[in-house]
Amino acid sequence: MRIIAVAGMPGAGKEELLTVARGMGIPFLRMGDIVRDFHAERSADDAALSVGQFASAERERHGFSIWARRAMERMHGNVFLVDGCRSMDEVRAYRELTDDVMVIGIHSSPAARYDRLVKRNRDDAPRSPEDFEARDSREIGWGLAELIVMSDVLIINEGTLPEFKKEAGAVLRKVIA
Repeated sequence: MRIIAVAGMPGAGKEELLTVARGMGIPFLRMGDIVRDFHAERSADDAALSVGQFASAERERHGFSIWARRAMERMHGNVFLVDGCRSMDEVRAYRELTDDVMVIGIHSSPAARYDRLVKRNRDDAPRSPEDFEARDSREIGWGLAELIVMSDVLIINEGTLPEFKKEAGAVLRKVIA
């Protein structure tokens, strides 16, 4: 099995890369969906925790690879894409399953990412620049910056959406070839 792990700060373009992957028929899962699934089933002790706080608490309780280990239970096929990888610990966990792990990093400037997050208006959208910075700090604390720097392929997403999708498609075609 080849695992394609996608890493990027919030708002960098991971979801748009998934759209391209879906169009190419590449099976995938979102790490965030797994976290949200477990958060919905959390114990009474964790009832007051936000999704992000719960994700951190689970990492503290079970190790930084907990979300990767839970993701592996849902993987299938010859090529599988995992969106939202957060640390080299998670990559090392995937490498216990297969040596064929490729990391695609997506980078966008903080200004571009903040604008995208506010415009998409999800529940986790920052309410202020301070909220945005706090979320970035939390994710960097999990090891995300190191993972992006250590990625096998880095896509810079500062142009238009069609430009990004074209580049993402080209990268994915090379990775699954």
